[in-house]
Amino acid sequence: MSNLDSFPVRDRLQEILEKGRADDAVSRVCDYFLSILIVLNLISICLESIASIQATYGDFFYAFELFSLVVFTIEYVLRIWVAASNYAISRSVIVRRMKYIFSVTGMIDLIAILPGILQFVGVGLDLRWLRIMRLIRLLKISHYSSAFDDLFEVLIEERKPLAATLYLLLVAIFFSSACLYLIEGDVQPAFVSIPESMWWSVVTLTTVGYGDVSPITPLGKFLGALTSIIGVLTVAMMTGIVSSAFTSKLASKREALKYEIAEALDDGIITNEEMEEIEAIARSMNLSSDELKVFLNYEVRRIKSKKEN
Repeated sequence: MSNLDSFPVRDRLQEILEKGRADDAVSRVCDYFLSILIVLNLISICLESIASIQATYGDFFYAFELFSLVVFTIEYVLRIWVAASNYAISRSVIVRRMKYIFSVTGMIDLIAILPGILQFVGVGLDLRWLRIMRLIRLLKISHYSSAFDDLFEVLIEERKPLAATLYLLLVAIFFSSACLYLIEGDVQPAFVSIPESMWWSVVTLTTVGYGDVSPITPLGKFLGALTSIIGVLTVAMMTGIVSSAFTSKLASKREALKYEIAEALDDGIITNEEMEEIEAIARSMNLSSDELKVFLNYEVRRIKSKKEN
């Protein structure tokens, strides 16, 4: 993709706003500043919910929220502007910016500032709801970590086995609820209907077990034990699917990094462009610059040894 429409200032600003490289001090400072601001917002939201603290420091919380809103709004507008520097997406600047606006991270950035805007324009909403909505700002940290992207990709890739497991869980919920209704309905008020019984089924199958409701007949206890076993197996299946997918994704990224290094060393020289590709893959693996150097040196020695043999 040609960079004929590139703008040095815009391109540099994009580098600053995205996850910073280890050798880019300005970008790293920006990452730390926004991450710390997000964490402080969460602490502020929690403290605001305590009536005595809110009564004493309400003005401070108000000023801090206004400051945060201004910062996050400027960041959102700038991210829309610098999205045009994603040259690999499309030749159209509008398409590049729309791609960000309607992306998961773009929607999170927008939703993160909406509660503050609604609060300051005087929309008559319960402040408790606005506080809860502001907690979405926590997801903005996904800009500086690939964990959220990896999780989203894993859920998409493993949607079929996860859907099958959820289907089994749903079947178990209905059957156990219906059976408890038949067995315990006359002796246990908590099981007077199938919908009422579903609370117990969900709590038991998910292995939470609050203990607020429990069967009292021998047959009901047997069914409760069976339901608990099914719940453990179902949760184990879902955990195994997700953990296996994460392991496979990490392995595929490692192989991609090895391949990129091998391709770069094919002519004996790693160009700046090739090094940028290698660093991009390393960042997606959350490797530090020191870890990348160790990995790079190991691969260089391994490839040279392979060629000599």
